[in-house]
Amino acid sequence: MKNEVKSFFQYVRKVQSSLKKVRKAIIPAAGLGTRFLPATKAMPKEMLPIVDKPTIQYIIEEAVESGIEDIIIVTGKGKRAIEDHFDFAPELERNLEEKGKSELLEKVRKSSNIADIHYIRQKEPKGLGHAVWCARNFIGDEPFAVLLGDDIVQAETPGLRQLMDEYEKTLSSVIGVQQVADSDTHRYGIIDPLTQEGRRYQVKNFVEKPPQGTAPSNLAILGRYIFTPEIFMYLDQQEIGAGGEIQLTDAIQKLNDIQRVFAYDFEGKRYDVGEKQGFIETTLEFALQDEDLKKKLIPFMKQLLEKEEVN
Repeated sequence: MKNEVKSFFQYVRKVQSSLKKVRKAIIPAAGLGTRFLPATKAMPKEMLPIVDKPTIQYIIEEAVESGIEDIIIVTGKGKRAIEDHFDFAPELERNLEEKGKSELLEKVRKSSNIADIHYIRQKEPKGLGHAVWCARNFIGDEPFAVLLGDDIVQAETPGLRQLMDEYEKTLSSVIGVQQVADSDTHRYGIIDPLTQEGRRYQVKNFVEKPPQGTAPSNLAILGRYIFTPEIFMYLDQQEIGAGGEIQLTDAIQKLNDIQRVFAYDFEGKRYDVGEKQGFIETTLEFALQDEDLKKKLIPFMKQLLEKEEVN
């Protein structure tokens, strides 16, 4: 009976999804950013800059380059700076124009015109699953994307676009994964793959942060998702999971019981900007991608390393 129900839902989803494309994206940005205190006491962690752009702008640029048309950012208390950053700044633009700073003016205008962005507040920090649930009315009965702000992806084809392409082939939810070291599996949601076809996996189970040494694979869920709207049936239940929070992974596992949920090992380099070491490494690597900064930074870094070796 369970297989018959699953087949029925798959058929219905195939018919409905064939008429819809992924147009909307949710970006959860309500976290407290405690790993970066005291810097994040008054500044959203999503606004911490990687060279000259806040981390959340990299995420939104990926969404837009992937073909997303409408974005909703789920914010929390003290996150007004995010809205201000993507709003128009006429006084600043006028000042830059009068001073002939055309390159800076173009960058400022780009951040204001980047996408059609909406906002909703998560009033209580109840977890990632709850943050996604907060945007349910914005999504309606459409397939949609979720991008997490702790992960920046650089790839020839944007990471999210790769998942959207897989969705168009499967008409099912697709979770972005990449391989991580065995010693790091306890830090992530991990998939237990059932079958593999190229870079695509059919998934048996999803395990949220398994204890070290117990992970069913080293394929970690890394901040990019395409969901069918049925995910909200399970997020509506507000079930408390690991850490006393409403976990997105738990809802994905239940969704997998009624329709196939795939994982896709997307190509590209993923940068973890959600913790200090990864943030600093990302900043250095992105800075070295700028030729002017590279010329200045390499001699400085060599000098710094030589000094450390002496000490």
